[in-house]
Amino acid sequence: MSQDDPKDLEVREVMVRSGRAELGGSLGLPPGARGLVIFAHGSGSSRFSPRNRAVARGLREAGLGTLLFDLLGADEEAMDAGTGELRFDIPFLARRLIAVTRWAQAQPELSGLGLGYFGSSTGAAAALLAAALHPESVRSVVSRGGRPDLAGPALARVRAPTLLLVGSLDVDVLELNQDAFDELSSAKSLIVIPGATHLFEEPGTLEEVARRAADWFTRHLEAPRLEARE
Repeated sequence: MSQDDPKDLEVREVMVRSGRAELGGSLGLPPGARGLVIFAHGSGSSRFSPRNRAVARGLREAGLGTLLFDLLGADEEAMDAGTGELRFDIPFLARRLIAVTRWAQAQPELSGLGLGYFGSSTGAAAALLAAALHPESVRSVVSRGGRPDLAGPALARVRAPTLLLVGSLDVDVLELNQDAFDELSSAKSLIVIPGATHLFEEPGTLEEVARRAADWFTRHLEAPRLEARE
């Protein structure tokens, strides 16, 4: 992220404790924020994911706050580089996401904002599991090239309106998303981005993700909370 980019001037670094782990985070809060979107990155990534940062920038331009954070602490990251176990431990990652959510709810400047999750790859499964476990805290979920299928039986318990974004050329992941979509019982939408592969590296595709996500979050984070499933 460029420090001179005016789109990023509202971003500051924060630290969230989860047990013994210290999780670095990047909090961006535009004036009069209409909600807060917490990002859950995919396996092997971090809060510095250039694609997630690009999406976060687009969300802030739409008036939404963003919080990107590392799912693993420094020691855990070093250990996981050799074992690869934690990055695919969806319940563990969901607990981390819940810990960060509680931290955000405890911050005076954030406590009044509706919360949503943006998950990519395995982070999407963690976001959906966390949303199922704490429906009172999460108003909306968006998945980018995610693996929602890894949330398993929790999909049927998700109450938050959920948007699945998948590239048309990401054939295997698209099929997995279609199966997961059928399991969701909340308000939901599956949008296929034409010409996009898994990482949305093709021109204009990531911008389309940011626009779609901003529309979804704006609609659902500001809407009155629904007590029953839609």
